[in-house]
Amino acid sequence: MGKVISADGTSIAYTRAGQGPAVILVDGAMSYRGQSINTDLATALATSFTVYTYDRRGRGESGDTKPFAPEREIEDLAALVAEAGGGVRLYGTSSGAAVALAAVESGVPVERLALYEPPFIVDGSRPPIPDDYQRRLDELVAEGRSADAVRYFMRKGVGLPAVIVAMMRFMPAWSKLKAVAHTIPYDAAFVVPYEHGTPYPASSWASVKVPTLVMDGGKSQTWIRNAARSLAELLPDAEHRTLEGQTHIVKPAALAPVLAGFLAVGV
Repeated sequence: MGKVISADGTSIAYTRAGQGPAVILVDGAMSYRGQSINTDLATALATSFTVYTYDRRGRGESGDTKPFAPEREIEDLAALVAEAGGGVRLYGTSSGAAVALAAVESGVPVERLALYEPPFIVDGSRPPIPDDYQRRLDELVAEGRSADAVRYFMRKGVGLPAVIVAMMRFMPAWSKLKAVAHTIPYDAAFVVPYEHGTPYPASSWASVKVPTLVMDGGKSQTWIRNAARSLAELLPDAEHRTLEGQTHIVKPAALAPVLAGFLAVGV
């Protein structure tokens, strides 16, 4: 394990594996190296790339200097990009895709960008998040109600049925989810502006001009697939790809070949 120091002094823990062009994988909400779908993906990509996985601030072995602001997460990623050196490729999944987008928009230097199902809501194919969604998450976390924060996120953010959310407390991973519940508002800060059921503003991410691949799963819900397709149409240099048979929890065996092919261009 390695560590980099972010601009505000926060220690960010990472793992490096493989050899080749640098690729950084950005996890979504409540994920980190100890519980991430990116773990097996990193192994698959490490045959051709130097792959960096890391614990976003507040999770795993990384620090969590207060107060939080979205800019701190971007600085964390910038520090890791600097550690990796030039020619970095960036991949983000779910809300991690929104973090990756924001980082590139802010000027973090990357060669290519790949995104899988950022959880934006750009039409009426599902209800938008409540107007007080971010505030309510902040309140639950401030009150120490970790379990309620996870439930609220799963119901109002992810849109899972109530019966499924009620059963989650019996899952082996429930305690791990509660342990990082305080970071749910961090992810919300990146996605909430685009979860109100309206099209992206035309000027969104106009400065993201690097070659970008936006992906979705063929078995994913309509709303998130529509958001991915619309994002690819909006970005200046983007293409869209559907991974048939996949859901939001994409299988590394289906994703890795597509991702590797895109990220290897220009090497």
